[in-house]
Amino acid sequence: MKGQFIVIEGLEGAGKSTAVNTVKTWVEAHGKIAQLVREPGGTPFAEALRELVKRDWDESITAEAELMLMYAARVQLVENVIKPALARGEWVIGDRHDLSSRAYQGGGRELGDAVLLQLRQLTMKDFQPDLTLYLDIDPALGLQRAHSRGELDRIEKQTLDFFQRTRQRYLEIAASEPNIVVIDASCELEQVQVQLQAALAARWPDNVCE
Repeated sequence: MKGQFIVIEGLEGAGKSTAVNTVKTWVEAHGKIAQLVREPGGTPFAEALRELVKRDWDESITAEAELMLMYAARVQLVENVIKPALARGEWVIGDRHDLSSRAYQGGGRELGDAVLLQLRQLTMKDFQPDLTLYLDIDPALGLQRAHSRGELDRIEKQTLDFFQRTRQRYLEIAASEPNIVVIDASCELEQVQVQLQAALAARWPDNVCE
């Protein structure tokens, strides 16, 4: 049986790493092999692109250049890691995927949908996650949490307005696509975990996972 692709999305400080582990535990409890991936990254070439994207440079990085680097890393991960794993029947859990570019570059960078649609069609074609869990949090709270973790990367240092635009785009897309579930990430950890488990159980009842 083909595996399933679950993606965790959200702003900085939303708790994606914890959510990934919660989903992994749920998947493995249902007898499936879970493979974790992250974006950008996940292959040697994609990890090198991740370093380019996140590093501070002594020049202005255009929104278009940033977007193309993201999709270059993404297509490498999809073709070389995710699709083969799904074909083996493994469940892949992704820390970010295409929705991040639609929100961060499309919304935060204000590139809009037209340029993203062209890149998505070129690189992803009809490939998409089976379920996306979007961890929604007020950007101010998320950034406060992110700051408490230590040094921020280039994208994490963007203005509050940038993250507010990004969140707005996340919510707009989530409202229009049925395979995206919004999780209230401002709750206590235990409550967030309950929401995640409920979303997974609704998408894959026990008798389907067996």
